[in-house]
Amino acid sequence: MSAEQIVARIASGVAAFDSAAWDRCAGGDNPFLSHAFLAALEQSGSVGARTGWQPAPIAIDGLGGAPDAVLPAYVKSHSQGEYVFDHGWADALERAGGRYYPKLQIAVPFTPVPGRRLLAAEPALAPALIAAAERVVAQNHLSSAHATFIDPSEVALFERAGWLIRIDSQFHWHNDGFASFDDFLAALSSAKRKAIRKERARAVEGLEVVHLSGDGISEAHWDAFWAFYQDTGARKWGRPYLARSFFSLIGERMADRILLILALRDGVPIAGALNLIGGDALYGRYWGCTEDVPGLHFELCYYRAIDEAIARGLARVEAGAQGSHKLARGYRPVPTYSAHHFADPRLSDAVARYLEAERPAVVEEIRALDEHAPFKKG
Repeated sequence: MSAEQIVARIASGVAAFDSAAWDRCAGGDNPFLSHAFLAALEQSGSVGARTGWQPAPIAIDGLGGAPDAVLPAYVKSHSQGEYVFDHGWADALERAGGRYYPKLQIAVPFTPVPGRRLLAAEPALAPALIAAAERVVAQNHLSSAHATFIDPSEVALFERAGWLIRIDSQFHWHNDGFASFDDFLAALSSAKRKAIRKERARAVEGLEVVHLSGDGISEAHWDAFWAFYQDTGARKWGRPYLARSFFSLIGERMADRILLILALRDGVPIAGALNLIGGDALYGRYWGCTEDVPGLHFELCYYRAIDEAIARGLARVEAGAQGSHKLARGYRPVPTYSAHHFADPRLSDAVARYLEAERPAVVEEIRALDEHAPFKKG
């Protein structure tokens, strides 16, 4: 059966799906694609019409009525919370007399974590999901569709469908079979080993650091972390994206996939980092503090994450978007990918030219940054 013969539908949200049916398509490796995580965003009000993230997941159902393929998609009225910046494209279309919003965003909201977006229990249905997204754009008079932080394995699928591919970069830590943090340090230059040991010791002086997961995380812990998150969100975005109830919901539904690291002074939490545990990676997501301690951000977000990844036998740590300061701490630059489809051929041609010029610069930046990684040479 060709993609044109397959019938797709738009659901009211991920929460409308049976959790097992959604997760059968999403797989179990990436916690951000799970029904528990995406439904919690909806049910907490973190996404919805009020926030400009209207859920519009696309599904292709099998003979039994359960979905064989799903696409996490949202109709967007702005470009906030995406981490792949298209404001210039929006401005160009508006100046030409067009309308950029609404658009279709295929993504995990507020989450710059690479992963599959074509969630097909039957891999042959992946191209049909792309075709369905294009039909949603055409039928609803949307300007465009954007699949952000797609898995590298999906790039060719989008390219074959005629979507434009954009390359960016993040910093990930890779576990080269390290048995301990000291084993990792041994791979670094002598000067960098000494600097990291000194930074770690100074950051936790007078503090207790606890690692919490599963039933060890209480509502009191979420209250403390919520204060940290609000402070960071207010400084970075102006308004925090996530509602307080979101943290309680993921704590109820996926606590075993959560690692909350808190720093306490005299028993009182003063800083924290939230991580999610995947099949082969630890994902660092949010950080905040109520007391400014030099180096504590690096300790809780980067070094402790490395400790945990080694202890759990995970292949890598993904510490989120941006942040060249991660390079000095053993995190190396890797490419990330997004795919873009435009209804207006004039905008598509202009963006294609822009991306053609941008791509070599991004690739060269990744190469140049990696040359400055703190690992021993030779």
